[in-house]
Amino acid sequence: MTVFTMVCAGYYLLSVSKTDGYYLYLIDDAYIHLAMAKNFALYDVWGVTRYKFSSTSSSPLFTGLLSVLIRLLGNNDQLSLYFNIVFGFGTVYFLSRYFSEIFSKAKYIVISVLFTLFFSVLHLQVLSGMEHVFHVFLFVLNIYCLSTFKNKYSIAGFYLSLLLMGLVRFESMFYFVILAFVFALMQKWKETILILVTGFIPIVLFCWFNYQQDGFLFPNSVIVKGTKFSFDSNFPHQLKAIFLDNFLLNISFYKIGFFPLVLSIIFIVRDYNKKNFHELVKSNFLLIVISMLMICHSMFADLKGMFRYEAYILTGFSMALIPKLKDLFENFKSYIKNEKIISAIVLMNILLLIYKCSFAHLMLENGGKNIYEQQMQSAKFLHTYYNESKVVANDIGAITYFTDIHLLDTAGLGSVETIVFNENKRTPDTEFQNFLKDYTIHNKYDIVIIYDAWLQNHIPTNWKKAAELKIKNPITVARDKVSIYAVDKDNLEKLKENVRSFRWNKNVEVTIMAQP
Repeated sequence: MTVFTMVCAGYYLLSVSKTDGYYLYLIDDAYIHLAMAKNFALYDVWGVTRYKFSSTSSSPLFTGLLSVLIRLLGNNDQLSLYFNIVFGFGTVYFLSRYFSEIFSKAKYIVISVLFTLFFSVLHLQVLSGMEHVFHVFLFVLNIYCLSTFKNKYSIAGFYLSLLLMGLVRFESMFYFVILAFVFALMQKWKETILILVTGFIPIVLFCWFNYQQDGFLFPNSVIVKGTKFSFDSNFPHQLKAIFLDNFLLNISFYKIGFFPLVLSIIFIVRDYNKKNFHELVKSNFLLIVISMLMICHSMFADLKGMFRYEAYILTGFSMALIPKLKDLFENFKSYIKNEKIISAIVLMNILLLIYKCSFAHLMLENGGKNIYEQQMQSAKFLHTYYNESKVVANDIGAITYFTDIHLLDTAGLGSVETIVFNENKRTPDTEFQNFLKDYTIHNKYDIVIIYDAWLQNHIPTNWKKAAELKIKNPITVARDKVSIYAVDKDNLEKLKENVRSFRWNKNVEVTIMAQP
């Protein structure tokens, strides 16, 4: 715990040294949760703005708990960090308890815990201010309780963690189904039914609530980013996207899940000829579950971005594989001599750990600085001149948390009106361009702050560019340049004047557009 704490503290200090002494999260998404939590706590509105419902949070329970903290402790954007620190320590505690059941020597327990933490890049997740630490904590608790399932407290902890997990990350549905399936293979029908009921009841209730509000079952981000089946002429293309693009031809899969999966398959195959089916499943229960989970997640969810979406799976792989590698810890020299293939794959996983931690270092070193120079500067500008104005944007976290703007989100996360133009990975087109033009004129929007590239040359003709804001070394932001537009050309000169008058951060290169 001391090593992990020192690493997190070191990166925290490094980050604040580049942001004028104030800690900022590494990605803008963290502020989406905070904006919704603020609005729910202070205005009783479940939305990214205080004016209307928007199912923008992909983690309803995490956002809801933040809103409770805001109501009790006041509106403070550091609450997400404090929350993650608490559950980060909780994760370390239960990992230590889990591995102490496997190893008798403290040094092996420490090595196992540290490997698991850094293999899942949990220090990055703690400092990101997102829900993934909470998700990993519940996953670790669930597996720990599963390992001591006959104890009544463990049974309670197992089902309680299942109950909460689905509302922290909706990908947990894969885990519920696979876990129930493997229990069914062992003909444990009571556990199979209880797992499905416990896991899915909270999700069903939330989906019912969400549907009553905006006509969609899931949050906007799940609708926009998730894989969608439609049994029409596009079905073969969808199958290709799922099995090839998302899985077999996805380089991220080979960076993240391939080698742990291969190692799991080796252990399962070795038991195949030694044990009957029931014994095979029982002795490799967790390996089977996590391996199937990795495959399903690769095909139907995301494998990108800070390793955050798959952090829980990598933690699960560590908890499943390390017990199988007990002899590697205790008889190192003889094991690597006799088990050359397994030792080589373990080495590849260690190299992947180093790669991921190196990538995390770049994000932790410059992520907060990127957000400070781009999203925070945009938020401060809007707060100064357009605090309650109607704003079009496509990176919506900081600008909604630190202001009281009315929002149209071109990416669909904060505005149900634009979901149809973004779902199923649809790219911008002329229809979307015309919609944005008509909608922003009819509803009298004032200003636009977007990445031009996200609209791919489909900028509405009524939007007049006032300025461009450029930063250096973009690591955790989508683009290095943000454009500011006036929706009504009569307001263009006033907007340019405001851009000139605002005190931008010295690292932001501001370009005022010349009169056409």
